[in-house]
Amino acid sequence: MKAWLLKGGHSMAFNPAVFKAYDIRGRYPDDIDEDFAYKLGFAYADLRQKEENKDHLTVLVSRDMRLSSPSLHQSLIAGLIDSGVDVIDIGLASTPTMYFAAAFYQCDGGIQVSASHNPKDDNGFKIVRTRSVPVSEDTGMYQLRDLCATITPQKSAQPGKLTHKEGVLDDLYQSELAETNVDPSIIKPFKIVIDAGNSMGALDTAKIFEKLPCTLIKLNFDLDGSFPAHQPDPLVDANLQPTIDKVIAEHADLGIVPDGDGDRYFFVDDQGQIIRQEILRGIMAQIALKEKPGSTVAYDIRPGKITLDMILEAKGKPLVTRVGHSLIKESMIKNDAVFGGESSGHYFYKFSYGTFEAPFVFVLKFLQYVSAQNKPVSEIIKPLKKYFHSGEINSIVADKVGKIAELTAKYQDAKNISTLDGVTIEYNNFWFNVRPSNTENKLRLNLEAVDQPTMEAKRDEVLNLIRS
Repeated sequence: MKAWLLKGGHSMAFNPAVFKAYDIRGRYPDDIDEDFAYKLGFAYADLRQKEENKDHLTVLVSRDMRLSSPSLHQSLIAGLIDSGVDVIDIGLASTPTMYFAAAFYQCDGGIQVSASHNPKDDNGFKIVRTRSVPVSEDTGMYQLRDLCATITPQKSAQPGKLTHKEGVLDDLYQSELAETNVDPSIIKPFKIVIDAGNSMGALDTAKIFEKLPCTLIKLNFDLDGSFPAHQPDPLVDANLQPTIDKVIAEHADLGIVPDGDGDRYFFVDDQGQIIRQEILRGIMAQIALKEKPGSTVAYDIRPGKITLDMILEAKGKPLVTRVGHSLIKESMIKNDAVFGGESSGHYFYKFSYGTFEAPFVFVLKFLQYVSAQNKPVSEIIKPLKKYFHSGEINSIVADKVGKIAELTAKYQDAKNISTLDGVTIEYNNFWFNVRPSNTENKLRLNLEAVDQPTMEAKRDEVLNLIRS
């Protein structure tokens, strides 16, 4: 790997830009290779030993199915062991399974080798502490970057021990369901299309439906890091099209599409329509609030007013957070929230041992809810389609801070203005959020309105201001 120059003339043996706000991601082997993974093991051990003020740590490690993941996984484990850390290796697993295992087995942290939904030539690492609390931009990610730049790996006189653990999904199934009032026995025999995208969601969904009376139509369940069918990113509508087509052709009740590392889920209804995340989030919030009345429910600031409407209708306490799965989890922990949802398809639950994504609970609770309604999914969500959304629109902007200030001044007569994440402007008939990209000269617009004409007019108006 080549050396990378930082401001001030210092050099690093790796590209520092791989350290993102919520994880580590870059191209393999240009940005991330086995030497990097080995050094990361030492850096993480150093960070956690200082934080916990203890010499001996146990860290849980897992990986996805990417072509470069096996070698990066082995190098990471070697770095941890050589630094004196005991490692529990659960092998191939989704990111939520790693979160569960690191927390449930009371480890000092966990690392998943994965680049989520990124292209096949990328790879990376998702990193947590005790109870699977995220390591993110504000809580150690950049410290980890600096440690990787300065640390000189030296083998410990007492290397760690490696343990391979099996049966994790059985423990997850029993524990998460026991803590969240899931009753699979009342789920009806639905016909369901699942497109696993040749990715880690294949393992989780197979386990979720193992004991259910449902008929499954499986698409792309063979783990294959070359992604022969399509990119494992359900945020891109084209990647949902095979599921949409199959749901319609098979007259299925539902379509389910997880992302590459299995921490985001998208649903397609019986009419082949993508169910918007804010509607799903609102339904799941009401389910959580029925079980735990008056509790706090978290969601990100991107417009999705139906979520707020449904939380208030169920007499819950809404908690608006910045965008980012790590930031939502951190806010949930701080405010004792029982459930949270992000607009990109992350769904979080609070357990006695941690707060993190739990697709087993999310999918089973939704199926339980639909089973009790006695009507098609499309009929359940129809009355919830009250608002009209622009989708997320990116614009290249040289001065992100200046442009946000311009927008704030332009709409200063708004009913509400928030600067929690970029700027959020609210009027009675439309509302929008504009926030800066963490890594690029881009502003991201999400706008919602009470009707389609208003949405289109205000979307174009705000975009013209952003791009002028």
